[in-house]
Amino acid sequence: MTELAGQYLDAALEALRRARDDAAPAVDAVAGAVARTVADGGRLFVFGAGHSSLPAMDVVYRAGGLALMNLLAVPGVTGVDVVPATLGSALEHVPGLATATLDCSPARTGDLLFVISLSGRNTLPVEMASQARGRGLTVVGVTSLAYAAEVSSRHPSGTFLKDHCDLVLDTGIGVGDAELEVDGVPGRIGPVSTVVTSALLQAVVAGAIGLLVERGVTPPTFRSGNVDGGTEWNRTVLADNADRIFHSYPPTAHR
Repeated sequence: MTELAGQYLDAALEALRRARDDAAPAVDAVAGAVARTVADGGRLFVFGAGHSSLPAMDVVYRAGGLALMNLLAVPGVTGVDVVPATLGSALEHVPGLATATLDCSPARTGDLLFVISLSGRNTLPVEMASQARGRGLTVVGVTSLAYAAEVSSRHPSGTFLKDHCDLVLDTGIGVGDAELEVDGVPGRIGPVSTVVTSALLQAVVAGAIGLLVERGVTPPTFRSGNVDGGTEWNRTVLADNADRIFHSYPPTAHR
């Protein structure tokens, strides 16, 4: 392994250690909110734009994960799936896009929505959180609070994602999301936000599953389709929870 490759892995491990220590109370609080939502019959949604959508997608339809997680997708900003890629960044500044997305979504009062944005400064995630909270959803912001202290908001209100959430999960990522300095390279390299954010979300899911079991609720979880019986198990989970899973066909299509 080259020196820089090792340095990156060390930086990622250190960022994970910081997150484990610093975010532990928030992880527990968010896991509790997820468990309450599931036990009360609510639905779970997760949204992120650009690279912030990668941790969102990682908890949806995931082997070993909670089956009730639904991706709230906005065409053009989910992943890096448009050409030019800069269009996706531009769409994050369009007012009204989050409102239109929620208007067309099944999200309703009593549901829970994760809004993931590293900086928490752009119009789309701020509006998504504000609008969802106003509609009676529990909103969990997954962001780096360091940004709010060092950069300006791009939302007309001057507020950040953190200002419109019931709970905030601070990733602890530094401004710029790059960990390494290399002689001869202008600027830093080595982003770790996806690694840390994905790990924190999976920790929340694991914690919520544990809390549901403690309440006597059997949490609906997916199994890998690449193990014997996994596909059949998942087909049953999808059919049994069709009223709370929105990335699948109706139950009759699973038979």
